[in-house]
Amino acid sequence: MNYWLVKTEPEEYSFDDLLRDGKVIWDGVRNYQARNNLKLMKKGDQVLVYHSGKTKDIVGIAEVIKEYYPDPTDKTGMWVVVELKPKEKLKNTITLTLIKNIKELNDLPLLKQSRLSVMPVSKKEFDFMLDI
Repeated sequence: MNYWLVKTEPEEYSFDDLLRDGKVIWDGVRNYQARNNLKLMKKGDQVLVYHSGKTKDIVGIAEVIKEYYPDPTDKTGMWVVVELKPKEKLKNTITLTLIKNIKELNDLPLLKQSRLSVMPVSKKEFDFMLDI
């Protein structure tokens, strides 16, 4: 099993929207590295959902329920999507400020590639954040 972090603008699509919908096609990714990360996602992988924009915090956990396939919104055929379902909304969100102040999370791609919308997270980092 692999672990990931995906970023979303809560004004466009929030974790609460995912809870309401029950599942979502994670589309609109238009960055090659993020696309390659989507291609690596496997069914059952765990995904941290991060709200970018004003709040900048991890708000919930989702799960990959369908592996990558062509993005239906893309006419070029270059981009892909996965499908996610919600697992759990975090009782306490994990803010970017908190993440920056924890040495065990210094290597988190979120801190090094802040614009990347889909990134890997190690099991150790994933478990550590859930223990916060």
